[in-house]
Amino acid sequence: MKKHLVALMFALLPALGFAEGHDLQLDKVDIDLTDKAAMQDGLRTFANYCMGCHGAQFQRYERVATDLGIPEDVMMENIVFTGAKIGDHMKNGMHAADAKGWFGAAPPDLTLVARVRGNDWLYSYLRSFYEDPARPWGVNNKVFPNVGMPNVLAPLQGRQVIGCKQIQAVEGGKKQYDPLTGTPITHEACDQLTVLPKTGSLSEEQFDEKVKNLVTFLAYSANPVKLESQRIGTYVLLYLAFFFVFAYLLKREYWKDVH
Repeated sequence: MKKHLVALMFALLPALGFAEGHDLQLDKVDIDLTDKAAMQDGLRTFANYCMGCHGAQFQRYERVATDLGIPEDVMMENIVFTGAKIGDHMKNGMHAADAKGWFGAAPPDLTLVARVRGNDWLYSYLRSFYEDPARPWGVNNKVFPNVGMPNVLAPLQGRQVIGCKQIQAVEGGKKQYDPLTGTPITHEACDQLTVLPKTGSLSEEQFDEKVKNLVTFLAYSANPVKLESQRIGTYVLLYLAFFFVFAYLLKREYWKDVH
């Protein structure tokens, strides 16, 4: 009985881990792991804005260059800033002791973050920082409240604040429209994220695309063989379907004289 109870507790751990944020509305993002240009842009953003604190220590520069179609000399010149060699793991240049003193805890490795958190969570999180003078780094996050991380993408996005704006009314999970004109029914909400105009180097659409590319790279990093696994899985299913026909015919042959 005790063994069954322990097994049940472990089975429920994933659900318990995400129960706290079950009512959080995340923005959906569709990524394409065959889009090498998007992953290359995401890798560039990761190296320029993330690797100062975070690493991807279960990935090697050489493997990433090969998978993303980047020549090794270009990889070394534009991505590797720590003196690492092409065959080394993608570790950050920050000492753990310094990180703990500055942030309270060493920033986590991001190799598997897309598998742990999910693509939608990452996309929403990276776009949800806003100014909060009460926080040590001057920013907070709607997806991860009181997170101990600065908004490293602020130069691209601009200054985002909590403000008031008109949003479409939603009832029962459905957007509301005027029955006569068909125009959306809106109301003012004062808990909305708003980017102050002309405070970032990218437009809202460009920034969303930049974050999407970064999430695409992190999704690839979390499972570099996903496309290959899907391809092999397709062949296996086709083989099983082909084998099933002969197995069924053989079964009929064996049992045809059994009454």
